[in-house]
Amino acid sequence: MVEVQLAHRGVRDPLVLEAMGSVPREAFVEPGFEEFAYEDSPLPIGEGQTISQPYVVALMIEAAEVKPGERVLEVGAGSGYAAAVLAQIADRVYGIERHPSLVQAAQRRLSDLKYTNVELRSGDGTLGWPEAAPFDAILVSAGGPQVPKALKEQLAVGGRLIMPVGAAGMQSLQKITRKASGEFEEQSLGAVAFVPLVGEHGWTEDGPRSATGHLPGQSRSRSLPALIAKVAEPLADCDDEDFGRAFDDFANRRIVLLGEATHGTSEFYRARFAITRRLIEAHGFTIVAVEADWPDAAAIDRYVRHRDPRAHPGRAFQRFPTWMWRNTDVHDFVEWLRAHNEHLPPEKRAGFYGLDLYNMSGSIAAVLEYLEKVDPDAAAIARERYGCLTPWQKEPSTYGRAVLTDSYRRCEDAVIEQCRELLRKELDYAQNDGASFLDAAQNARLIASAERYYRIMYYGGAESWNLRDTHMFDTLMHLVEAQGSGAKALVWAHNSHIGDARHTEMGQVRDELNIGQLCRERFKAQAALIGFGTHTGTVAAATDWDEDMQIMRVRPSHRNSYERLCHDTAVPRFLLRPDRDAVVRRRLTDPRLERFIGVIYRPETELMSHYSEASLARQFDAYVWFDETTAVTPLGPQHARPGVPDTYPFAV
Repeated sequence: MVEVQLAHRGVRDPLVLEAMGSVPREAFVEPGFEEFAYEDSPLPIGEGQTISQPYVVALMIEAAEVKPGERVLEVGAGSGYAAAVLAQIADRVYGIERHPSLVQAAQRRLSDLKYTNVELRSGDGTLGWPEAAPFDAILVSAGGPQVPKALKEQLAVGGRLIMPVGAAGMQSLQKITRKASGEFEEQSLGAVAFVPLVGEHGWTEDGPRSATGHLPGQSRSRSLPALIAKVAEPLADCDDEDFGRAFDDFANRRIVLLGEATHGTSEFYRARFAITRRLIEAHGFTIVAVEADWPDAAAIDRYVRHRDPRAHPGRAFQRFPTWMWRNTDVHDFVEWLRAHNEHLPPEKRAGFYGLDLYNMSGSIAAVLEYLEKVDPDAAAIARERYGCLTPWQKEPSTYGRAVLTDSYRRCEDAVIEQCRELLRKELDYAQNDGASFLDAAQNARLIASAERYYRIMYYGGAESWNLRDTHMFDTLMHLVEAQGSGAKALVWAHNSHIGDARHTEMGQVRDELNIGQLCRERFKAQAALIGFGTHTGTVAAATDWDEDMQIMRVRPSHRNSYERLCHDTAVPRFLLRPDRDAVVRRRLTDPRLERFIGVIYRPETELMSHYSEASLARQFDAYVWFDETTAVTPLGPQHARPGVPDTYPFAV
């Protein structure tokens, strides 16, 4: 936590870093949330309050310049965690919390951990603690409409006050320094999201904002939802041709990436179908590359491009999560694509390709089948080389256990050498059947990448995610290069893959990259990153990996999220392009929560499991909004899921 979430993000004060590393955060969270204690996210502590994320706690303490020997006041003591961190540095810490039950729980925790220099009491934090003043530093862990005069007056000369100011979801972290008796210096430290500061000089119990979503006395025209509504372009129904036409402005891009906020929402699939249909029919796009295994997508590609099926075809998309691609919306798209291609020459037909790397057994079979036809001697060598992978073909996630021995190195060398040999013979094979060669070559690359992926995922971390997304990007590049300089591609993948990772917690905290970032770096303005979002509805998902699919209710979006801003516009369906309004872009650049639901959905821990901080205006070029959505309809029985749990827990 200290190295990755704090020091890596710019917290430099050694006193703060040491203090954050000394306090056991798991002791300050509610029972059942211990596993999330060192995630960089807020956690519930009861009474509708939260314990702030570690980075924000460290940022505020560093900004307050807390030093040994000082007296510090914390307003909104909550769980007692920040008070404990402050107690590691300061001489004396005073904490005020308006909920007596939280004060009692915090006092027990602090007593158990032997913090004797902290005093807590229940009361109105906006009034401060006059008897203990003056304070060298005051930290307010809740957002108010302005900094209470009483708190400013309780600062010592030279004292620093840190407080979020604004309504929920619209706060700016302010630093107030008392320069002299009646002189204060103010500084803004950036956007934050805190619970409301309730009290005589704060908000009322009814909450930090009115039903219209703006500050009391503030013009409605200046509220962020109202600004978004003014800029948003209402969209027709997905089945209306006008829906697709709304995206004609992206037709001149080489790569258009279409996201989804969940893996099981019908509107996202239908919208991508409509956009893709328009860009293929009217603007010459010929590549549809999806977040799916190459061999499975290749079976669909043969069907839509009217090519002969493989000699021993298997049913595509049979592994968990089957509903992600075996659903009625994808079926409708595939049938349309086949009909579109029917009367076109082969070189003009649009293809359907998988970018992902998991189905090792299917890929091995595809490479061997191809080599048996074009080079039996090479097939015999490849079969021998791939033999070292055989024990893990049915359950390749267990391959990671082999890292405890040296055997995997021989296997890695073998598959890489096989890939190299296949590519060295590209010219000879391509003369016979260029399309088949592309399929076989990509499968060879896939095996090499997958072997490394299953080895790396044993340890987890950013390396496995980065290998996966780099492989998907490289696959996309092979497809584009194979079709020449005029090739134009559409990518269907989750928002976590197609939004620029550099402007999310993925890149800023976890050192993860993704396809969206790599496409921007490679294609600059020729890449369009389009995210999708929803407020509520239903979704097809499972509660755990390889469990049965369920139709679940999506909880209404969090009050401090981008999704809630979009919901508060009262526009049910729209396209948002932040660059069309400088004020909107600036406001949507401030980091907020954003929801990510994959094939796993756990509503009971949604804030920790499915929300992450992002800068939406930097993450995406455009954003498609559906206020209420419905789950996809799967094809076939969901209990038949042969295959492996190969992405959990690293992928959305």
